Amino acid sequence: MKRRHQTLVALGLACLVCSTVQAADATYSSDTLTTEAALTAAQAALASCQDSGYQVAVSVTDRSGTPIAVLRDRYAGPHTPETATRKAYTAASFRMSTNELAEATQPGKATSGIRHLNHILALGGGLPIEAAGSLVGAIGISGAPGGDADQACAQAGIDAIQADLDFQ
Repeated sequence: MKRRHQTLVALGLACLVCSTVQAADATYSSDTLTTEAALTAAQAALASCQDSGYQVAVSVTDRSGTPIAVLRDRYAGPHTPETATRKAYTAASFRMSTNELAEATQPGKATSGIRHLNHILALGGGLPIEAAGSLVGAIGISGAPGGDADQACAQAGIDAIQADLDFQ
């Protein structure tokens, strides 16, 4: 009888441990940019483009591609806020620069169909933002003369918050 009791106690403890592990596996937590960091990155990217003579829109998103901060230069075209946001969304979704995605999804390549997904924009100017190797957001720029110029401004935005990201 004593042995049976010990076995039941052991089984009960095993079930408790298993249910704790299962509960822990049912959720997760992740880091994302703060509104303040997103705004700092957006302002730095906008200033970088303005210093180069470009009128652009900047969008900074969280890790899921949802906009946190969107800024538009007064002379930027009316399409630029949406384009910047789609570039940031794309960079967050694929965790790569939109310049790289544009190259990887050229017509005739096996991955070219990605370009037809809703909200995806395979044009240069979108970059993922990482902290400690994890995606925390993305930034997209639209309005500079070409994707490389957009990406340079996006990088200036990331550079403005990189020390804070590295500190985590």
